[in-house]
Amino acid sequence: MPNLLVKPKGDRGRVTHVTPDTAGWTYVGFDIHRLKPGETVSGAASDREVCLVWVAGKGKATAAGEDFGSVGGRMSPFEGAPHSLYVPAGTSWSVTAETDLELAVCSAPGGGDYKAKLIPPGVHPQFQRGKGSNVRLVTNIMPEDDNSAHSLLVVEVITPNGNTSSYPSHKHDQDNLPNESLLEETYYHRMNPPQGFAFQRVYTDDRSLDEAMAVENGDVTLVPKGYHPCATVHGYDLYYLNVMAGPKRVWKFHNQPEHEWLLKA
Repeated sequence: MPNLLVKPKGDRGRVTHVTPDTAGWTYVGFDIHRLKPGETVSGAASDREVCLVWVAGKGKATAAGEDFGSVGGRMSPFEGAPHSLYVPAGTSWSVTAETDLELAVCSAPGGGDYKAKLIPPGVHPQFQRGKGSNVRLVTNIMPEDDNSAHSLLVVEVITPNGNTSSYPSHKHDQDNLPNESLLEETYYHRMNPPQGFAFQRVYTDDRSLDEAMAVENGDVTLVPKGYHPCATVHGYDLYYLNVMAGPKRVWKFHNQPEHEWLLKA
């Protein structure tokens, strides 16, 4: 199995590149581009749909032959809600940076009759999940109930310092609806302040997969199967951008029975 911890390569251009081939799976692709003002990144038409997420910065965007103008605004993923742009399969896209720009390119197999669409802040308001030291702030970008994509599910989460997240441990690795859906998943991690670190564990019931990773600013973790909780340390907030996709665009997870009591405590 490929290494589940993907470190960024360099600090400019395409610094992260995850494909189904490199991840050893079928559906999810994920890239991070870091651009200076005036630099351009583009994607050719293919059989994959794309969600562009402005992690930080501003850039002029075109997609599917449409000019979407200047997109973005926040200069850090910890400074408010994201701007995003959905690009259907069979169409191309281009973004030219107006400021320093960090752009995430989330992709999965496309299909259907979907249209390119800007997803501005506020379309899906941020909400709090969890309580006590298990609090996180969730901003859906492309949730399953918006019926705007063939495969992609995309969400941002901020976990305040000292809290756990994606917890109690849950998994979604069985194509067994309505009980559980099969979804591959990537986590793109950012820390505030950036010198911080957090932890993520990916493991299965039989422990045939059991990896605990220290994640730093800019790291990507792969979740091909199993449970995948995170924990951040005192003094450092954790941001992550999740991309999920599978045979059905449904997020139905299974809680690890040993820890499910926490939901009732």
